[in-house]
Amino acid sequence: MINFGKWIAKHKKLIVLISFLLLIPSVLGITQTRINYDILSYLPSSLETVEGQDIMVDQFGAGAYSMIIVEDMKLQDVQKLKQKLEKVEHVDKIIWYDDISDLSVPKEMLPEKIQEVFFHKDDATLMIAMFDNTTSSDDTMEAVTNMRNIVGKQCFISGMSGVVTDIKNLVMQEIPIYVTIAAVLSFIVLCLTMDSFMVPVLFLLSIGMAILYNLGTNIFLDDVSYLTMALTSILQLGVTMDYSIFLLHSYEDNKIRFDNDKNRAMAHAVSNTFKSITGSSVTTIAGFIALCFMTFALGANLGIVMAKGVVIGVICCVTTLPAMILVFDPLIEKTRHRSFVPDLTKVSHFITKHYKAAIVIFLILLFPAIYGNNHTKIYYNIDKSLPQSLPSNVANKKLSEKFHMSNMHMVLIKNGMTAQEKTEMQKEIDQVDGVKWCLGMNSIIGSSIPSDMIPDSMKEMLQSDDYEMQLICSNYKSATKKVNQQIDEINKIVKKYNKESMVIGEAPLMNDLETVTDVDLRNVNIASVAAIFLIIMIVFRSISLPVLLVAVIEFAICINMAVPYYTGLSLPFVASIVIGTIQLGATVDYAILMTSRYQKERIRGAKKKEAIRIAHETSIQSIITSGLSFFAATVGIAIYSEIDMISSICTLLARGAVISTIVVVCILPAMFMIFDKVICKTTLKMGHLE
Repeated sequence: MINFGKWIAKHKKLIVLISFLLLIPSVLGITQTRINYDILSYLPSSLETVEGQDIMVDQFGAGAYSMIIVEDMKLQDVQKLKQKLEKVEHVDKIIWYDDISDLSVPKEMLPEKIQEVFFHKDDATLMIAMFDNTTSSDDTMEAVTNMRNIVGKQCFISGMSGVVTDIKNLVMQEIPIYVTIAAVLSFIVLCLTMDSFMVPVLFLLSIGMAILYNLGTNIFLDDVSYLTMALTSILQLGVTMDYSIFLLHSYEDNKIRFDNDKNRAMAHAVSNTFKSITGSSVTTIAGFIALCFMTFALGANLGIVMAKGVVIGVICCVTTLPAMILVFDPLIEKTRHRSFVPDLTKVSHFITKHYKAAIVIFLILLFPAIYGNNHTKIYYNIDKSLPQSLPSNVANKKLSEKFHMSNMHMVLIKNGMTAQEKTEMQKEIDQVDGVKWCLGMNSIIGSSIPSDMIPDSMKEMLQSDDYEMQLICSNYKSATKKVNQQIDEINKIVKKYNKESMVIGEAPLMNDLETVTDVDLRNVNIASVAAIFLIIMIVFRSISLPVLLVAVIEFAICINMAVPYYTGLSLPFVASIVIGTIQLGATVDYAILMTSRYQKERIRGAKKKEAIRIAHETSIQSIITSGLSFFAATVGIAIYSEIDMISSICTLLARGAVISTIVVVCILPAMFMIFDKVICKTTLKMGHLE
């Protein structure tokens, strides 16, 4: 690697030029990468509810729907509005009561169920819009936007397609602000912890390039989740900042060693940094790769992009950054200032001297931390994570208030059932708790009318070659115990009449989401702990050290996850799944840094206390700087973001960085004190130590 470092130093200007030129294809790649705003689309394709969505598109030409609430409008004007909306591209059909009866027929003469479906007293009516593509497709979101431009203040468009459209609009507004906030706060932290004002600029420029390279190479993926897009820049900045700090410190040390021969100093710095950050980055990459063990494909989406980002970050750290440091070295020297970080030697001595107090605190907090972690409430309702002032949430509220409707399920009835069986099945569904109405062909025209007398328009809406569709109105909100029980009951009824029939829709998808992610949470945690345990065991050639290091960080994770429980907050499901893996992978490096020096000093012959004192004293500042950098990259977004999924994840990451830093600085040296004999006996080249 020294020869490679010499090559970097010799061709520094060329490398800087190439680095900037590579931004052009990266930006083009970013513009061509599709962003997916529908989390439910990442559910396994093998699920019946997901298969049902595909059947809806293939058989009925409609993959998504929205309910349109129209207030205080004459029926003739509602009909005109409907005709305008039907002309919107990608709107397949709009179901309203004029599909069942002529407007000249008073609505009071319609069957009671039809009145209940389409009308609320005299001031509101309901239309059901069906789209020709899936919920999160660009076509559907464009159609919802165009429909909103057509309807006035008297109309409200609800449903998951509206929610996804609002997520897109909000994310597109917020992402540039996320990056700005993270960069500004990181710059402030670096200015306080570094001794040159130019260094933070170079660090952020190098990492910014790495982020753009990472985002640009996402073009090779099918799509990127909006959560991945929003979090990648922040996480990559927070996770890879350490590598830049390691390189600079090594460069400064080698300048002294080689009598200010900057090119030679940088060559050795590149070699030393690559060796040190390889082990550090592998644990971080392993944490992100563990997300790929989720059956919920969102985990793999985030895991692949972030693992790729860490690899690119390492490459830029040993190529682009050293070249820029050498090119701009005169500016670095001109902008030097005294460090604002106080000497932490006395603090370090105090902590290592009072290690027994740290163990007592650890034991006191252990049970409450584990209990709180295991009892933190999690929610799965996607629209709950969004501001209530968004058009989709306003519409959903109107739908609930006016029509007492919180959900619409769809039953796809496999052909082969008699009209009588369909009627009986519908009657049973009507009796299920929380079902307001069930609307199908037989409820509109009656079971006694022959099928050849049914209007073609009605057949097109509710029948296909293989299936017939029924719509079920539910009073229960998505992702609640009541609606999940309701879906289970309806499924049992439907399967009793025909095993190939199925219940689909937003609430059934969220029910599956809860089931899938509950399993994923366990699998991801096991995979991340096992992978990082194995890496630490290989790096330190020890059985006991990986146990201690993983236990310390897992303790920090438990404290972090217990805070919402004791403060009465509930977390979006995504936050609860990814936080443990990310916090473990990203902050175990703090523990590895201290452990490496402790092991090195012990092997050199230092006694237990002396080795721990040296390890703690030499690593405390780097650990605090790393923790502050991670905190700075995430805390601003946690405060600013209006999307709770993003805000909650960043809150947990920011708090987790602080907690991990405190736990590593205070608890880990105490663990070394207590378990030193065990460590020596179970670690290669340390068995002879006393």
